[in-house]
This record gives sequence, structure tokens and C-alpha cells, in this order.
Amino acid sequence: MLDDFFIRALIAGLGIAIVTGPLGCFVIWRRLSYFGDTLAHSALLGVTLAYTLEFNIAVSVFIISSLIALILIDLQKRTNLPGDALLGLLAHSSLAVGLVVIGFLTFIRFDIMGLLFGDILAVTTDDIFIIWIGGPLILIILKLIWKPLFASTVNYELAEAEGLNPDRAKAIFTILMAGIIAISIKMVGLLLITGMLIIPAAMARNISSSPQMMVIYSVIGGLLSVILGLLTSLEFNTASGPSIIAAALLLFILSLLKIKQSIKLKN
Repeated sequence: MLDDFFIRALIAGLGIAIVTGPLGCFVIWRRLSYFGDTLAHSALLGVTLAYTLEFNIAVSVFIISSLIALILIDLQKRTNLPGDALLGLLAHSSLAVGLVVIGFLTFIRFDIMGLLFGDILAVTTDDIFIIWIGGPLILIILKLIWKPLFASTVNYELAEAEGLNPDRAKAIFTILMAGIIAISIKMVGLLLITGMLIIPAAMARNISSSPQMMVIYSVIGGLLSVILGLLTSLEFNTASGPSIIAAALLLFILSLLKIKQSIKLKN
């Protein structure tokens, strides 16, 4: 019989996978992979401030990640620097500041490995509550901005001409990204959350014929990754977060075989 901690981890992981699927599709479509890394790196600063101020970690990470996202949008308007340069600047600066703050918090013991790679097996009922309240809220908001966000992804000028306000949709999307990172950090960690966003969506793109199907397949891929990863972790005593990402990678490799088969049939 599976232990209670495994059931909690499974419920939490499935909740995360349902949300990262649709968000990950937009990350792929809009080429925002490095943006996800930037927000993930800034999350370390949020964690350290939460410990310093004795504040809720998820809320603190959400606030800091949202702030970094809004700063990025403002810098894009104020400077002529390319987007990748701004992302690199914010990612490494926020990471460095977070590490400096940790250096001053000598009275607190940090689980660095847990922060970097997550520990989904240690989730509590409170964590599950946050995931299953925050996750559906993120999906509802994403549904509301879907049309302008998708339209601006295809053609920004056309979306703007049609009065869809793509800038507002972009700003809301960046905050949604901060939200999923905040509720996921304990599960898969700072270094792996972007993988959870990208890999199932990349797998889905290989086997999908439409954007709607890509969203569905990315959710299915995320769910399978969580289930396979946790079972592997339980069976072979491996780290849970990396095991989930490794399972997602396996599914991606299998999707490549489908592409290869399709090419052969066309030839």
C-alpha cells in the first residue's frame, strides 16, 4: 500500500502538471524558455526574504517573481538592450542577491538541495491546498486572456490593430508564470521548474496537429511524467524532482520516434 506521503506528492504533482501544460505551450510558442529560468532564479530571493521576515514562502516567491517580471517589461521599454541581455541581467542579479542574503542568515539552516531540485515527497496538506486553489485560478485567468495572448503570439501588430490589448495580456501572463513558479518551487525546485514547463509542451508539439491538441497532450505528458517519476523515485530511491523531469524527457524522446515514423510514411 502506498504511504500517505506518496499520495500527497501524487496529488500535488498532478495539480502542478495540469497548470504547467497550458502555460508551457505559450512558453514554447512565444520562445520564453529563458524567461522561465529568470523567474525561477529570482525565486531564491523570494525564499530568503520569506525566511528573513518569517513570511509564507509561496506568497513571497510570487511577489518577488512578479516584481522581476514587471521590471523586465519596464526595462524593455526604457532601454535598447536585447531581450536576452535583460533576462540574463535580471536572472543572475536576483540569484546573486539571494545568495548574498543567505550568507547573512547564519542563524537559519537552508536545505539548498531542496531549494534547487525540490522535494515533492515532503509536501504537506497546506501545500496541496495552495496548489489546488492557486492552480485553477491561474487556469481561469489564462482562459480569460487566451484570445489576445494567442493572437499576439501569432501576429502582435494584428492583435494590436484589432484592439485586443496584447501588452496587458503579456503582463498578466508574466504574473501567471510567477504564480506557477511560486506554487511549484517546493515540488521541483528552482532549477527544474522550467523543465516542467518546457519538456511536456515540447513533447506535445511533436505529436500535435493544432494548438488545442498541443495543450491537451502537454497536460497528459505532464501527468504521465509525474506518475512515472514518482513511481521511479519510490522504487529506486532516486530524487523525486529530477525523476519527474527525467520521465518527461523519456516521453519527449518517444515523441521524436513518432516524427521519424511520420517522415518515413511521407517519403
